[in-house]
Amino acid sequence: MHLQRASSEPLMLPDPTSTWETYNVFNPAVIHHNGIFHMHYRAQGLDWISRIGYAVSEDGLHWNRMREPVLAPIDGTDSRGVEDPRVTEIDGVFYMCYTAYGREYSGAPTHDGGGIWPMIARSENLITWERMGPIVRGENNKDHVLFPRRINGRYVALHRRWPNVWIAYSDDLLTWREEDMAPLYGPRTDDPDAWDFKSVGSNGVPIETEHGWLLINHGYNEDHIYKFGVCLVDLDDPTRVVRRPKRAIFAPQELWELRGDVPNVVFSNANPVVDDVVYVYYGGGDHAIGLATCRLDELVDFALNG
Repeated sequence: MHLQRASSEPLMLPDPTSTWETYNVFNPAVIHHNGIFHMHYRAQGLDWISRIGYAVSEDGLHWNRMREPVLAPIDGTDSRGVEDPRVTEIDGVFYMCYTAYGREYSGAPTHDGGGIWPMIARSENLITWERMGPIVRGENNKDHVLFPRRINGRYVALHRRWPNVWIAYSDDLLTWREEDMAPLYGPRTDDPDAWDFKSVGSNGVPIETEHGWLLINHGYNEDHIYKFGVCLVDLDDPTRVVRRPKRAIFAPQELWELRGDVPNVVFSNANPVVDDVVYVYYGGGDHAIGLATCRLDELVDFALNG
């Protein structure tokens, strides 16, 4: 089981005529809504500060993007950039999970003398976003994503307390209590040859299937080569891992994935399902955006039997 690239070339490249997406466009969120693909992507321009742009597509391959970002830094908590969006629709409202990186922090610095905040924002039109707040404060925590519906009446999120993936519950998306969080799975430290021996994190929005929630994830080993895998968790109790195949399903291959601004990186925040096809959008080399696909039934079969 391997994801198949839609093309050996990127779907989207930086725009040298722009000031804010001059150098890199990568790590997009994509949802399919009202027959249109909607993309929110991370971009870096002349100041190297990440902003989030917006683009639309009818076929998921050819994109028209807005000239200005839809989310940009506003204060000290995100002064160094807003990064790696993941967008979920719940009850007709869109929620964006993104990482805010800034000079301000809670407690001790968590990242290069600054702070990172696993933030959530909401929107009703995918363009105007209202910041709601972070899932946690004062720790190195990111790769967070919301499940696409409430489970047992509560909102559910995955987040990463390095090097593990955690699960968290909330009644209102504003309050995330420590007692409502628990580790879900971690690196395969018992196998030094495993592709995810050192670190794991979540990719896009969990996919609901009759066999459970299908999670596409990423990880790397001592070689620091990012790859994708899958994990299946219980529908009613997503704290329970049903199955987690050992083999990876995607790895850097093309030159723009192997090199780029950061080498040996494929990183995905999006896996919408359209007409029973899983569209895995990803950043390659922290520089450009690509697409790989597979049939949903094949991916589920791999999760169950691979």
